[in-house]
Amino acid sequence: MLRIISLIPSATEIIHSLGLTDALVGRSHECDYPAQVNKLPVCTEPKFNPEGTSQEIHDRVSDLLQSALSVYRVKTDVLEQLQPTHILTQAQCEVCAVSLADVEQTVGTRVSSQPQIISLQPSQLSELWTDLDRVAAAFGISATALTASLQQRIDRCAQTTRSLTEQERLTVACIEWIEPLMAAGNWIPELVELAGGRSQFGTIGQHSPWLNWDELIQANPEAIVIMPCGFDLERTEQEAKTLQQHPGWSELQAVQGDRVYVTDGNQYFNRPGPRLVDSLEILAEILHPDRFKFGYQGRGWRQLASFSA
Repeated sequence: MLRIISLIPSATEIIHSLGLTDALVGRSHECDYPAQVNKLPVCTEPKFNPEGTSQEIHDRVSDLLQSALSVYRVKTDVLEQLQPTHILTQAQCEVCAVSLADVEQTVGTRVSSQPQIISLQPSQLSELWTDLDRVAAAFGISATALTASLQQRIDRCAQTTRSLTEQERLTVACIEWIEPLMAAGNWIPELVELAGGRSQFGTIGQHSPWLNWDELIQANPEAIVIMPCGFDLERTEQEAKTLQQHPGWSELQAVQGDRVYVTDGNQYFNRPGPRLVDSLEILAEILHPDRFKFGYQGRGWRQLASFSA
């Protein structure tokens, strides 16, 4: 009998998409989709206060990492009580979720059921498909129908944007953290290109790079999409006001052209699971509203036309 624990939201969404939600017996403190997983026991917790501004959170996490401490704690007593057959975790970012090393150490010494550990580390769309296949194979099922359905949605966007002229392809700065500034890397530049934009920062398949204000001002993007890791739409909108206070913000052509947008990065862009396709559709809707209307506006993104100071 399968007893699955997911220690990262994207893996929980993968399990759900594969039709295995009923086999989940535990989750991370951040797993919240689909809604039914909220009733499951929580198996991790942060070692820092996740409330506050982006600068305050950055400082707390940096202090932990400088002390050679992990950012999250695995609740070993909960894992032992749940007796999982499988645990899904990640090896991509020690700031995003519990590390693979922490999970391996906990399982090796404290969990008597000796579950199989499946570690995910996607950095671009092709690796997401690989992860879907690998997770499905671990449970003796196929992900072929799921990946085909997701790819069809991607292809529909790409077919529409393929005919765009270079002038119609706006230059886009995607912001993954606000203070200090960080651009979005990994799969985000790929999504921007598919959505009919030209990503100015970040490289497909590589970690998100820190960004200084001079670089942003010099690049002078035509559109800015703000997607802080772990922030919902309302929190992002509130935190984004910090950007408005910076000298030179009002001179950016994205600001002057009312092309600054906030998104729910926590539910979409920051999670390398099936809803990255939703994220693509959000970007397409933002960048080319005359060609795409998927219905995400208001729940997945908002325009900040009032940012021009």
